Amino acid sequence: MENYIVTGDQVIFLPQFGPATVTPMPGVIVSSATKTIVTKKPVCLEGDEKKVVVPGVPYIQGNFVIPGTGVLTIDKLQADQLSKKTKIEGKAPILKGIMFVAKFQVMSPAMQPNPPAPPTPGPVASFTGQGMFIPTDMTVMDKG
Repeated sequence: MENYIVTGDQVIFLPQFGPATVTPMPGVIVSSATKTIVTKKPVCLEGDEKKVVVPGVPYIQGNFVIPGTGVLTIDKLQADQLSKKTKIEGKAPILKGIMFVAKFQVMSPAMQPNPPAPPTPGPVASFTGQGMFIPTDMTVMDKG
């Protein structure tokens, strides 16, 4: 049994994204449900995870120690994060589960110092990592 995720629940990203280390900031998920409320908040439905965006996140990568910045998003939910039996407003509700797949999209690359030459920008445009939901309510659970 897993807890439902509702509007306002925190989205936590882990710092390791492959060879990159981000300084994660929490995000917040917002529900698209219009009729279904759990503990006075709308239940988050499949697809709502795509609207979680955390911009301005600093990162470094190996020898690229001058921090760059990027955007954290949820790339994909895992099987344990969507109800298999329950449908709400035609969609599966999002459940706490274990970990989702996260994406870090570079907006300003980290740089490698090369004195006296100008710094060299990092070559990678995106990284994959993980994250998790932190439910505010631990009483309402999905049995599916």
